[in-house]
Amino acid sequence: MDLMEYQGKQYFARFGIPISAGGIADSVEEAVAQAERIGYPVVVKAQVTTGGRGKAGGIKLANTADEVRFHAANILGMDIRGHIVRRLWIERASQIAKSSTRFDENGQPKAEEFYASFTLDRSAKKYLGMLSVEGGVEIESVPDALIAKIHIDPIDGLSEDDCRAWIAAANLPEAAREGALSVLMALYRCYTEGDCELAEINPLVLTADGRILALDAKVTLDDAARERHPEWSEFEVAAVAAGDSREALAKERGLQYVGLDGTVGIIANGAGLAMATVDIVKQVGGAPANFLDIGGGASAEVMVNALSVINADPNVRSIFINIFGGITRCDEIARGIIEAINRITLNAPIVARIDGTNAAEGRAILQAHESEKLIMLPDMLSAAKKAVELAGK
Repeated sequence: MDLMEYQGKQYFARFGIPISAGGIADSVEEAVAQAERIGYPVVVKAQVTTGGRGKAGGIKLANTADEVRFHAANILGMDIRGHIVRRLWIERASQIAKSSTRFDENGQPKAEEFYASFTLDRSAKKYLGMLSVEGGVEIESVPDALIAKIHIDPIDGLSEDDCRAWIAAANLPEAAREGALSVLMALYRCYTEGDCELAEINPLVLTADGRILALDAKVTLDDAARERHPEWSEFEVAAVAAGDSREALAKERGLQYVGLDGTVGIIANGAGLAMATVDIVKQVGGAPANFLDIGGGASAEVMVNALSVINADPNVRSIFINIFGGITRCDEIARGIIEAINRITLNAPIVARIDGTNAAEGRAILQAHESEKLIMLPDMLSAAKKAVELAGK
């Protein structure tokens, strides 16, 4: 489950990670009321579970009530990578310190904005911490050499000595190191004790008065740990009210769905195959619009529900159905796909690949119904390439 920024900051606060004062708003007048309560200047921030908000115009500085009204009115209802903004976070603006050693291409001192995160490195079977002295909106273009990484054995945990060495390797300025130590240790506790799949701060900043603050929060909670966290239900309620309408629709229909920013809709059976499908679409130059796992069965009703969710995403230009029949036979899967297609008016063509039990029979059924709206291909790679090609048209 992906949290919005304000939810991530609320989660951070439980572990002692310092954040700026702020409040949520669902209307222009609520935004003004929050700004008046907090005190100017403030930052008006779109709340959606996707990146690129700043570049899309979803984050604006405001010095007066009129400026808050103007920005809030423009941001509410904005479409950011397929996510409609229905909620704002109004935050007290922070004065960020300037570096004495790092300069931009114009010779101006860079802001002391850093990047920090914890996630899982599955290949190493260890936690992975990443820390960079170069944070902010251009983090994706930061050279790998400027990102200090640390692998942490889950049994041993992260010690303060290891954390200090990690901070030194990232070359954080001396003025930020003690504060960063405290925040990183707290972020590690948030990641482990809070059952996160990802806990990320970008940017983590050094303020002009010497404090370390988390100015943003990206948190993904591990769905497998729900039973340990009854308090997570508040996040689910908020997601339905103000989050990704695609994910709300999928949850309503009992589907394992995560909305992404691309144009190739993905349906697969099994989490492993769904992740592999997302990966191969990326590898052949495409952009997945979602992760959707329909589980072990692929009945007509399941397919109708899955295609309904994919079809509701206006960014989807092609749909890649990637199925491996195990206990469920491929001929049954194929009949389910055809029945689902007959019950839904699709906005995008389907590329289907099925393999496994009774694959030949299933392929024959799909081939008999092939058209511009349904293309059957025998292997995963060629199907992914075709789906990406169709999405580009």
